[in-house]
Amino acid sequence: MKKLVSLLLCIVLCLTAMSFAAAEDGEAQKAAIYDVAPFAENVTITVPVYDRSKQGYPAVDDNYWTKWVQQNFGDKYNITVKYIAIPRGDVMTKYSMLISGDDTPTILMEYDYPKVAQWANDGAMAEISLDEFKAVAPTYYQAMVEHNQLAYTDINGKTYFVLSERPYYDTTYTYVTFCRMDWLRQVGYDHVPANYAEFCEAIQKIVDAGLTKQPLGRRLFDSAYAQNFAYRDIPVDETEWAIYSSLGTASLSWEPTRRMLKRANDEYLKGWYSTEFELDADGSQEKTDFINGVTFSYGNYMSADVDWLKAFYEKNPNAELAIVSNYQGDEEGVFEAQIRADNPFGMIVGFSSLATPDQLKAAWMYMEWLMQPENLFVMENGIQGVTYELDADGLPVMLDYSGEEMLNHNNNIDMTCIIHASKKRGTIEQTIAAITPKGVPQDFTQAIIDNFYALKGLSEAGKAYTDPIFAVAIEAESENNGTLLSLWKEYSTKLIKAEEGQFDALYTEFCEKYLAAGYQDILDERLEAFNAGNTTKLPENIKNAVK
Repeated sequence: MKKLVSLLLCIVLCLTAMSFAAAEDGEAQKAAIYDVAPFAENVTITVPVYDRSKQGYPAVDDNYWTKWVQQNFGDKYNITVKYIAIPRGDVMTKYSMLISGDDTPTILMEYDYPKVAQWANDGAMAEISLDEFKAVAPTYYQAMVEHNQLAYTDINGKTYFVLSERPYYDTTYTYVTFCRMDWLRQVGYDHVPANYAEFCEAIQKIVDAGLTKQPLGRRLFDSAYAQNFAYRDIPVDETEWAIYSSLGTASLSWEPTRRMLKRANDEYLKGWYSTEFELDADGSQEKTDFINGVTFSYGNYMSADVDWLKAFYEKNPNAELAIVSNYQGDEEGVFEAQIRADNPFGMIVGFSSLATPDQLKAAWMYMEWLMQPENLFVMENGIQGVTYELDADGLPVMLDYSGEEMLNHNNNIDMTCIIHASKKRGTIEQTIAAITPKGVPQDFTQAIIDNFYALKGLSEAGKAYTDPIFAVAIEAESENNGTLLSLWKEYSTKLIKAEEGQFDALYTEFCEKYLAAGYQDILDERLEAFNAGNTTKLPENIKNAVK
C-alpha cells in the first residue's frame, strides 16, 4: 500500500512539474508575442495610410496616434515607424511614384486584388515565407487560418500576401443610402419605393411638385468598377463571371453593363441628372448637392461621426431621411435582387522587394503588436473619458471630441485596416449601434440592423457574391487598364447623354473600340486562367440560385 501511495505521489509530482513547465512554456510563447527583443540597431519601416482630405481631421501621417504607436511600439523595439499618406482617390498614382523612385513603402496594402497583383507582377513586392511570417506574427497568421484566407496568399505560384479580416463580408451593411422621406410624404408616399416602377413614379412626382429639378443629381461612372450586379442574370453564368466581373477593369461589353447604362440614359433623358455630371470627378459635388437639399438620395459608409449627415441636417433642419434598400428588384425583371459581396478578406498586405530582412521582421512585429486586443482597442477607441465612454454592457461608445487625441476617419480605420476592414463591437447589433451616426436628429440603428438582415437573406439565397480572384497575373490588365479606364469614363458619359434613339448604335461602336484597345486581350487571358483552374470558383449556392 505504501508503495502504491508513493507511486501515486510521484505521478502527481511529475504531472505537477509538467504542468508548471507547460505553463512556463506558454508564458514564454506569450512573451515572444508581446515582448520580443528590440533590435540592436534602429530599423525604420514605412507604413501607408489613406489620406481622405477630410476637413477637421488631423494629418494622417503625423498625429497623436502615429506618435502613440511610436512611443508604445517603436521606441520599445528600437523601430522607427513612419507613415506615408496615400490619397484615397488616387492610390495607384501615389504608389507608382513611390515605387519608381525606389521609395516603396515597407508595407504595401490595398483592398483590391488587381492592384496588389500588379505590384507583385511588376517586382515591387517581396516573395515571403509564411512559415517565417508565422514565427514573428503567430496571432496574425492564426487569424488567417481561421478565416480561410491562406488560399489567397499566392500569385503565380509564389507567396506575396497576408490578409486582414473583413467582418460580415457577405453583406454591405456599412454602406448606407439615405433618401428624402419628407419629399416622399409630400407626394403621397408613406414608404420608400419598393420597386423601380414605383421609384420612377415617385421621382417624377417630386419633380412635378417643384421640390427639386434634378433629383438624381450627378451619377458618374468614374471608377473601373461597373456596378452592374443587380443587372446580371440569375443564376449568373460562371464563365461570364470569371472573365467580366472585376474591380480592375470596367466590363463595357458585358450585357449587364449595357442594361445599367441604358437605364441611366433613360433617366438622363427624363431630366433627372445634372447635365454636367461628368465634371464631378471626385464626387464632392454630389455630396454637396445632397447637403444643400438639391437631390433625393446619397449614400456612403457609416461611422459614429458622419460629417456630411450632420451638415445635411444643419442645412435642412426639418428634413426626414429614410434608408433606401439596395436589394429590391423591379417589375420588368431588368433589375434583380443581387449585391456584390465583399471579398472574404480586408486589406491585402504585401512587403517591399527593397526591404531588408530586419525591415520585414519589424513590419511583421508591427502587425502582430497592433493585433493584440489591448493595443487594437486603444487604437480604435482612444482614451476613456476623452474619446469614448463605456456603456452598460462595458462596450465603448464614441464621444464627439475634436481635441488633440481625436481619432482620425472612422475610428482610425485607415491605421487599423491592416488588422480588419471594420471595427467590431460584440454582436452584429452592437457593432451596428457603434457605427450608427450620432449627433443627428434621427436614430437609424434599427433601420441599419434591418437592412443588414435583409442583405444577409440575399446572401443565404445565393444572390451575394464577389469577383473572381486570379492566382496568376493577368498581364493584359496591367498593361491596358489605364487606357481602358479613360475610355470607360468617356464612353459611359457619352452613352448616358445619348440622344433618343442613338444609344444602341453608340454602344456597339464603343464596344468595338474598347475591345480593340486591350479589353479583348484581358478577356482572353482571364478565360485561359479560368479554364486552367487558376481562379476562384462560384459557390454552389450562387450557381444554383433562382429568381
